[in-house]
Amino acid sequence: MARITGIDLPRDKKIEIALTYIFGIGRSTSKKIVKETGLDSNIRVKDLAEGDIVKLRSYIDKEIKVEGDLRRDVSQNIKRLMEIGSYRGVRHRKGLPVRGQRTHTNARARKGARPSVGARKKVKT
Repeated sequence: MARITGIDLPRDKKIEIALTYIFGIGRSTSKKIVKETGLDSNIRVKDLAEGDIVKLRSYIDKEIKVEGDLRRDVSQNIKRLMEIGSYRGVRHRKGLPVRGQRTHTNARARKGARPSVGARKKVKT
């Protein structure tokens, strides 16, 4: 079982794909890591030697910001935008799309599900 930065990599996947299970590592970064450490990109995680795992772990720890550190930085950046009152910060605070998407229709992922038609109307008695 290969465990890197607190994440168990799936055993039956190729190393390039398995590394993408770590937050902060995508396909291009994964390819770069495999190339820099000198591993075969077609090797499966279960076939990695202990030395290969150590190489991967040390390279990722030294060169790439992943998991907890990256999540903390992202949340601090969002908090900073909200504190200074920038347009993007206001959009974050209101729970609206931040990157210029339309909100008249769509944007349900950010705005949340609408109540059904019957739930919106109040009957006066």
